[in-house]
Amino acid sequence: MNRESWWFKSCWFRSWWFKTTVGIIFSAAVCLSFSLQAVAAGKQVFTGEVGDAMCGRQHMEGTPAECTRACVGKGSKYALVVGEKTYILETTDQAALATLDKQAGKQATVTGVLNGNNIQVSAVAAK
Repeated sequence: MNRESWWFKSCWFRSWWFKTTVGIIFSAAVCLSFSLQAVAAGKQVFTGEVGDAMCGRQHMEGTPAECTRACVGKGSKYALVVGEKTYILETTDQAALATLDKQAGKQATVTGVLNGNNIQVSAVAAK
């Protein structure tokens, strides 16, 4: 047996203790990463005027409510105008879509998860 192979076989990084410790640390790091992502992706509440993604704040035809309904009828998505910012509202919930239609051109409170300029809507309420 040569010296190098003896050293390698008895080395601490080959021990069960080292492998177990590294496994636990790696698992904890992965769990922490997923936990932080879940906290960062938490729901937020936004209040603003319900409009559409195509027009935003500048409605092109009729009243804001008429323009919003016309644009959404042509395929645009609902949007929420908060100050100078326009958020596109993403939802397939029929109750939320009905509330957005009723609140077109009016103030509403939207609860959801923000992702860039999009809000994944979980609830809509009249303001």
